[in-house]
Amino acid sequence: MSTSLQINPGRLQSDFDALAAIGATAGGGVNRPALSPAHLAARALFAAQVKQAGLALQIDGAGNHSAILRCPNKSAPTLLLGSHLDSVPEGGRYDGALGVLAALEVLRSIQEAGLKLPVHLEAIDFTDEEGTLVGFIGSGALCGTLTPHDLQNPRGGRQALLAGLARAGLREDGLFTARRDPAALAGYLELHIEQGPRLFNAGDAIGVVTGIVGIASYRMAFTGRANHAGTTPMAARRDAGLGAAGFILAARRLVMEAFPGCVANVGALQLEPGAFNIVPGRAELALECRAEDEDTLERLQTRLLAQAEQEAERYGLGLEVTVLGRHAPAPMSQQVQQAIETAAADLGLCTQRMPSGAGHDAQNLALVCPTGMIFVPSVDGISHSPQESSRWEDCLNGASVLLGAALHLSQNTH
Repeated sequence: MSTSLQINPGRLQSDFDALAAIGATAGGGVNRPALSPAHLAARALFAAQVKQAGLALQIDGAGNHSAILRCPNKSAPTLLLGSHLDSVPEGGRYDGALGVLAALEVLRSIQEAGLKLPVHLEAIDFTDEEGTLVGFIGSGALCGTLTPHDLQNPRGGRQALLAGLARAGLREDGLFTARRDPAALAGYLELHIEQGPRLFNAGDAIGVVTGIVGIASYRMAFTGRANHAGTTPMAARRDAGLGAAGFILAARRLVMEAFPGCVANVGALQLEPGAFNIVPGRAELALECRAEDEDTLERLQTRLLAQAEQEAERYGLGLEVTVLGRHAPAPMSQQVQQAIETAAADLGLCTQRMPSGAGHDAQNLALVCPTGMIFVPSVDGISHSPQESSRWEDCLNGASVLLGAALHLSQNTH
């Protein structure tokens, strides 16, 4: 396989700038929530770019948009490349978008070079990766992990989901027609910004993702007794807020001391009744913890729940725990990791193996085919923000590694 094939940097830059103008915000970011008018406009631009390149455009029942470069063997499997064009509210220009446009550029470069690969190539834009509506609608539908139950109580609200589907011309029952036969998939490669500071701080050009962390999430409520804040002695209080505060601090210590590489976060806290002069009788919090492997995730959540019980006992409180969700860790294929490292080495780029602390469509694809992710540095580790940025040289490096890895895999996964 030729190692001299290159992407077209100017064309990729032009595509990126045109896309960044859709849903652009005053702060330099983008606002393209899934199936919003801005997101649909971004998809229309992608479709136009696909047709202009002379590639086949495919839109499945889940709204996933794909560019197809077919090989001579009609029964050959498909090597998927891609990411997503939707954004979080008031997000950044690079998250997801870079991976979709780089995938399209890979297909165009291979097509223009006249290469005949033994696999079909597909550059795909997955629906609702960011979870504005449900979360992973497109990749979940393709891989068979999306269920009717997911659509009944979506995180963004039922009416928002129905309105988004209507705007996109999609039907609920049609979403499930997007499922693919795993035997028809040669693999999946996703280029993405790191969204953290490790590559940027280390000065490494490429991150080779070893796995996507598992996530466990809970809602906790410490229950005490509301009382007059002026007349109730400090020692006599059953202050639910103390249980929550004690747990938050203890959870941080626990993770830092006993679970290096893992994280835990309390991202929401509500004290009730919620007044200056009332001792809180109830404190509700949202807990999430993440770990790269199943055993560590299990131990981490067990220790955190035990810590919550200990804090409740310390302050004479009750404790209610509700499991909200659990996503298993998704290890990346060793074969794909090696293909990424080979492609980077061919270009003289330094790499770092690392887990992904954020969720991606790749975690669903890893259930059905060999999967890997390529990270490029995020300036100062900022993401999900208008200040999100990656140096364009790093973006081009990532696109070039995506091309090289796709060529390597095309020869070894069919």
